[in-house]
Amino acid sequence: MLAWTVWSLGAGLFLLGFFHRVAPAVLHRELSLDFGLSAASLGSLSALYFYSYVAMQIPTGLLADRYGPRRLLTAGLVLSTLGAVIFALAPSFFWAGIGRLLIGAFVAVGFVCTLKLATHWLAPERFALAAGLLLVAGMTGAVFAGVPLHLASEAFGWRIVTLVAGIVGLILAVAVWMIVRDDPVERGYSGYVSTAHAEVSGESEWQKLKRVFSYRNSALLALAPGGIVGSVLAFSGLWGIPFLTDVYGMSSAIAATVCSGIMLAWAFSGPVFGLFSEKVGLRRLPYLVGTGLATGCWSVVILIPDLPQGVLVGLLLGAGFFSGGMILGFTQAKESVPMALAGTVSGVVNMGVMCGPMLLQPMIGWLLDRLWSGNVGADGIRIYSFASYRLGFLLMLAWLVIAIVSIALTRETHARQHSDQK
Repeated sequence: MLAWTVWSLGAGLFLLGFFHRVAPAVLHRELSLDFGLSAASLGSLSALYFYSYVAMQIPTGLLADRYGPRRLLTAGLVLSTLGAVIFALAPSFFWAGIGRLLIGAFVAVGFVCTLKLATHWLAPERFALAAGLLLVAGMTGAVFAGVPLHLASEAFGWRIVTLVAGIVGLILAVAVWMIVRDDPVERGYSGYVSTAHAEVSGESEWQKLKRVFSYRNSALLALAPGGIVGSVLAFSGLWGIPFLTDVYGMSSAIAATVCSGIMLAWAFSGPVFGLFSEKVGLRRLPYLVGTGLATGCWSVVILIPDLPQGVLVGLLLGAGFFSGGMILGFTQAKESVPMALAGTVSGVVNMGVMCGPMLLQPMIGWLLDRLWSGNVGADGIRIYSFASYRLGFLLMLAWLVIAIVSIALTRETHARQHSDQK
């Protein structure tokens, strides 16, 4: 019970980080009107979160291996709250960008630190399940950033809601500091990681990083998830709501519900893939099959116009569900390197994950602005055609194809920890 409590507190930061990550999708009209944003500048504002998040992934993995996750989680919660306050009170685009940068940088420790806690507190055969449930936690945050955020922002304003999210972060920081410990040994229990695996003696952080990349799977598993997660977050996290309202005539509330549904499907498929992977003792094959099916769903949505709304929603939910296989990449990566490098390799893979939305969100926005025909809505917000969205979303499909090739080139770990696999 204590082990899962420790895990859940780490997952709390990941949940909060996901809330901030996808909030601009629901708030795109409010942010555009408050700060006078075009599609490109809105995409850039949203992507600032990912720039700092990505930059922090490798340092987080190295620091988690050296100093432990408890300190990093606490600091991340406190400092991300500062970013939330700056964003909520921002008088201009500049200060909103500073807030987004700070939020992204300091919620960035959540995923890697929670996986590090899972390595120490949970049995090895529970790691894939813990990673899948961590995705559920993140998607729960995304759901709160969907319809609930839409309703709350209409009732109280987006700035008040953002401040409340910051207060939640401070409360969680206190809980983490009081309850979480880096290893069960610190609470008087036996742990799952021996002292021999606890550290890599004599190695600098740079040497650890070079050692991680000496293993074949590390780079391939860092490249693959950017296309998978990037597609989900570029769509559900920013451009899906305007696409569904502009092209399919949905209301903002219904479009937000559909995008939240994609996130939920993605979330709940994580544990499904994790449990199935443990049962069959394979990582690469279910990851590869899931990615192929997700690519098929996205292809139909992006390439074929005027789909019946029932078919459209079914395909989007399918794309979200099959994208959940990406969680196996973290387990496969952990099993591909010595246990002492688990935090570092998780940071490397998670950096690859976040490169997807970091690049796709602003690039799609840039293309939409280039292809804009001059149409605007009653509120002055730009309206884009299906053809414009299709060209923008083709970037998603291109990266998904790269993901399929990358996963196919990885080596299977057969659900065993290999310390000498190259």
